[in-house]
Amino acid sequence: MVNKVTVVGAGNVGATCAHEIARMDICKEVVLIDVKEGLPAGKALDMFQTSPILNFNTRITGVTNDYAATQGSEIVVITAGVPRKPGMSRDDLISINAGIVKDVTLNIMKYNENPIIIVVSNPLDVMTYAAFLAAGIKSNRVMGMAGILDTARYTSFIAEELNTEPRLVKAQLMGGHGDTMVPLPRFTTVNGIPVTELIDEQKLDAIVERTKNGGGEIVKLMGTSAWYAPGLSAAVMVEAIAKDSKAILPVCASLNGEYGMKDLHLGVPVVLGKDGVEKVIELQLNEKEMAGLKESALHVKKVMKVLDDMNMFDAKYGDKPL
Repeated sequence: MVNKVTVVGAGNVGATCAHEIARMDICKEVVLIDVKEGLPAGKALDMFQTSPILNFNTRITGVTNDYAATQGSEIVVITAGVPRKPGMSRDDLISINAGIVKDVTLNIMKYNENPIIIVVSNPLDVMTYAAFLAAGIKSNRVMGMAGILDTARYTSFIAEELNTEPRLVKAQLMGGHGDTMVPLPRFTTVNGIPVTELIDEQKLDAIVERTKNGGGEIVKLMGTSAWYAPGLSAAVMVEAIAKDSKAILPVCASLNGEYGMKDLHLGVPVVLGKDGVEKVIELQLNEKEMAGLKESALHVKKVMKVLDDMNMFDAKYGDKPL
């Protein structure tokens, strides 16, 4: 258990995340902060009134733009940013959300010495990079939430196809959050049986494509981004850190030579514990899988270059002393 977790952004994703963290009873207090007057306080009050029903003890505090209230946060989740609208790609959001993420991170660092930061804002991989540059802390303490969400979508689609229980499906997915993500059927099983033995290649390819466009599918249906699965996915990362569980989870993490890559954050399986990303796990990828991961990394690098060209950050990528 930790003392305090801050969630920045009281929109759908942030509020869902804050509530799920509170329900887990893994911290003494959750601070929900937002720019909109009254919104975080109102949502926090509503959430805390579920505590007698759901039987949790975590206090939930809502504040407007008062980052002093975040002081002492061991973990910070950043969901702030503009959500996607129909016709928008994640990359379209970069100029707006980079400024928001930078401002939020600088405010967090003003009151917190060495927090672990989890980024949910899109475009995810590059916003994680932006938060890292702004924070000035070791790269293993700044990570992004995407892999858990993408894997959950992949898993649910497989379970739907097989008409089986989702909990029986164990899947693996890597790469950037978006069209270039790399689902790995070879590392995916259903109750221990390789999924390639249960679903033919054509149907499996269709599931992979649906996974890649999973967020866009929801945007088209309701005109805004998803929030239940993203909010819970971020909460699961907070839980692994707060409990020091050493859980193996797919996370957007800093690569410093793993998979032959460096100077970027990308989705890979990691060991997650009290120190953040404690180890990047290097799977033995085949030629096709490695090619997909490299293509995904190239796409992320291109978007990173856009961020660099904006000259919003003085720092260069690389671990910095505490």
